[in-house]
Amino acid sequence: MTVRLGTRSSALALAQANLVAAALRERADLDVELVPITTSGDERGGRPPEPTGDKSRWVKEIEGALLRGEIDLAVHSAKDVPGSLPDGLEIVAVPERADPRDAICGAASLDELPRGARVGTSSLRRRSLLLAARPDLEITTLRGNVDTRLRRLSDGDFDAIVLAAAGLERLGRAGGEPLPASVMTPAPGQGALALEARSDDGRTAALAQVLTHAESRACLAAERALVSSLDATCNTPVGAHAEIEDGALRLSAYVGLPDGSHWIRDELTGDPGDAGALGTELARRLRSAGAQAILDAAEAAA
Repeated sequence: MTVRLGTRSSALALAQANLVAAALRERADLDVELVPITTSGDERGGRPPEPTGDKSRWVKEIEGALLRGEIDLAVHSAKDVPGSLPDGLEIVAVPERADPRDAICGAASLDELPRGARVGTSSLRRRSLLLAARPDLEITTLRGNVDTRLRRLSDGDFDAIVLAAAGLERLGRAGGEPLPASVMTPAPGQGALALEARSDDGRTAALAQVLTHAESRACLAAERALVSSLDATCNTPVGAHAEIEDGALRLSAYVGLPDGSHWIRDELTGDPGDAGALGTELARRLRSAGAQAILDAAEAAA
């Protein structure tokens, strides 16, 4: 049996898809055909379309190919997948997660950066967290793929840049120093992959499920439930980090303004078997502590 695996066409996406393809060939004894698909986010070079909060720009063309039967399975960076999926599609597997943390390139830590250092990122979440930790930093927009960003760092355009540790690892790029999740709360789903299939295609779902890592799936479910319950968009700096320790699922979260001037952190521990409810409850607590006002202000400033 041949499984057609749809993926974005970027170098990182292809690297991730090849990891999934290799695992399917080995563990499910399948022939796998990679089908690269250019998304609307890729077409704009990563610049967000209007409205800027539309996360689906990274996945909708791939999901369209799934619904039309042009591919059997899609592999996404989980942080790119909106909280609500199109009718007829579902996440059928979550492989073991890579390092979910952010990594700083160009310095050994945030503390080592000199006062007023120029740091590059295109993420509102990273901007907010960096400024919450170091209000003196100059945060400058940096777009492009991983290699483009690293090249601009080496050219001296920035003192440091912040990237996903998982992306650096999957591309085999050295030099990034992971930042503590307690300081730089990762993006919801960062480091995780989500495999998506048609809801009526039980055969493909069953084949893909051999790759599921139960702990990674529970952590992703908690983080996605939190974001969905907060109704967060790409315009709202929100971080979420779930991990399982001693059989308990701990979920921590951050909500802040883009300039880092106001923010809220909270965490909650619960049963990994009830991950969605844990995310929903933590979102409720954040709202009761004033997160809604921060989310509204961030959306209005976008």
